[in-house]
Amino acid sequence: MNYTLHQLQIFLKVAELKSITKASEELFLSQPAVSMQLKKFQDQFSIPLTEVVGRQLYVTDFGNEIAEAAEKILNEVEAINYKTLSRQGQLAGKLKIAIVSTAKYAMPYFLTGFMQRHKGIDLEMDVTNKAGVIRSLENNDVDFAMVSVLPEHLSLNQVELMSNKLYLVGSSHTEMGSTRVTKAIFEKYPLLYREKGSATRSAMESFLTKLNVPNKKKIELTSNEALKQSLIAGLGISIMPLIGLKNELKDKELHIIPFKGLPIKTNWNLIWLKSKNLSPVASAYLNYVQTEKEKIINETFNWYEAYD
Repeated sequence: MNYTLHQLQIFLKVAELKSITKASEELFLSQPAVSMQLKKFQDQFSIPLTEVVGRQLYVTDFGNEIAEAAEKILNEVEAINYKTLSRQGQLAGKLKIAIVSTAKYAMPYFLTGFMQRHKGIDLEMDVTNKAGVIRSLENNDVDFAMVSVLPEHLSLNQVELMSNKLYLVGSSHTEMGSTRVTKAIFEKYPLLYREKGSATRSAMESFLTKLNVPNKKKIELTSNEALKQSLIAGLGISIMPLIGLKNELKDKELHIIPFKGLPIKTNWNLIWLKSKNLSPVASAYLNYVQTEKEKIINETFNWYEAYD
């Protein structure tokens, strides 16, 4: 047999996603290139690795065994690379972080300096909703997570990073009528929500429940970007984290609607399991965050504090 590490990587990704198209997107390769390497890999086995039924690709039992072996081989190769860098005096390894989707507007700034200092570190960052982040923590799949609402059922350590503020937001299509906004605005305009499992949605629902606001029409969107574009288009109003609105507020595509009881204030936190044995890479990152967080906030998020 004469397969390459590249072919192992491609086959493993296809086996994980059960789609050549999705695998090509994640690997930043063209679909024909993935198909060609997959065929070359298959040609080395007399037993099928995959099969197509209808338009769906399935991995055979034999294919799953090969995928498991491929993962082990690739992990060993990765370990060799890290050990080589360590011998050369570099901090090397993998840093795994899960963040709620809104945190993508903040977390990269708490990573950039660290990644630039340590070229031997690979980063895996999963951007999901609150439920997905909690799952990653429960399964011990990540070193750290960034959330605004702490999961109460887990025993956690935390570092408070910065404030999280949620405001009522609308576009130029939202006619204020006067500077004094009452809860009648929630009856006039449809409410735009994030998906179930989102911390932003939970905070919004709790606030509206306290106001006893009747919810006549609800629109649900599964990403912050989709929600923002829907607001800009005039589909309705929403309660959203300020952290993701910098450009839209600056360009006056969206505006904050003053309302009594808002903003809702929480904090962005870096969290990890108390039972977690942090790797040298994770420990180095924790030290970096604790040392540099104030500087990062002052240099990057000064616009954010102006809304206090």
